[in-house]
Amino acid sequence: MKVLVTCPPMLGCIDAFRQIFADAGVELLAPKVTQTMSEDELSAILPDCEGWIIGDDPATRRVLEAGKAGRLKAVVKWGVGVDNVDFAAARELGIPAVNTPGVFGREVADVAMNYVGGLARHTFFIDRSIRTENGWPKPAGISLAGRTVALVGHGDIGSNTARRLLAADMKVNVYDPAFKSADNLAATGRIWPEGLEEADFLVFTCPLMPATFHMFNADIVPLLKPGVRVVNVGRGPVIDEQALIAAQAAGIVHSVALDVFETEPLPSDSPLRTHPYNIFGSHNASNTVDAVMRVSHQAIGLLFASLGAAQ
Repeated sequence: MKVLVTCPPMLGCIDAFRQIFADAGVELLAPKVTQTMSEDELSAILPDCEGWIIGDDPATRRVLEAGKAGRLKAVVKWGVGVDNVDFAAARELGIPAVNTPGVFGREVADVAMNYVGGLARHTFFIDRSIRTENGWPKPAGISLAGRTVALVGHGDIGSNTARRLLAADMKVNVYDPAFKSADNLAATGRIWPEGLEEADFLVFTCPLMPATFHMFNADIVPLLKPGVRVVNVGRGPVIDEQALIAAQAAGIVHSVALDVFETEPLPSDSPLRTHPYNIFGSHNASNTVDAVMRVSHQAIGLLFASLGAAQ
């Protein structure tokens, strides 16, 4: 029995799991993956595998059909986001497919809060100036206390982010149809896009789905407070980057902190790179040693259960 792992964080510490696979009599395939494998690459390798632990790879109908035509029996999406997996196709093909929900809320919220502070106080800009220019800049930032945050999404990541923002004495308006005031009495539920003109920070923690695709677009830019700072730790296509680029060029958006992008890695010619106060991540907000170990063990357990492999 063979299992393919294509999730970069798990691959980064794959030696910690080799014995688990060996003890179960499962051959582990752990290719070098920077972000994702292509459909062609996956279609070539999956027919020879019974199981697959998926990262952000294109687990499309084409890929799953190729696997099913061979030996593929079950797949697990490592992590929370599922927009890259065609679960409907998996069901039709009789391939059990699950993810590992509710596992990274605190880790991603830590990064979101770090980005909010970094945009407010220009700490990343100061660090770069000292490191690369031998500078000693002292830009004036803004205080967090009393500032308003438009928080899009109040799931595991969003609710953890809200608690951190509230601890910094910020006002939090939550945009999530499932939000209930009892979830966090100090936060206020709003209906998108009402109240965006109040926001000093716009923080996206929501998953990608039809309702959230390009929530940030050219239509909402006129509603924004000039000088707003934008954070995205959800999924890249939640933001129309061309609209964001235009809003920053017009001076409406002061700066952005993005862990995710419409195209990953961020293209070298992206105008977003030209703004000195912008902060960029590498779709890495969930990646801590503790979280990777925890979620990887969970993913292995789920996959082995579907495959009938002993742990």
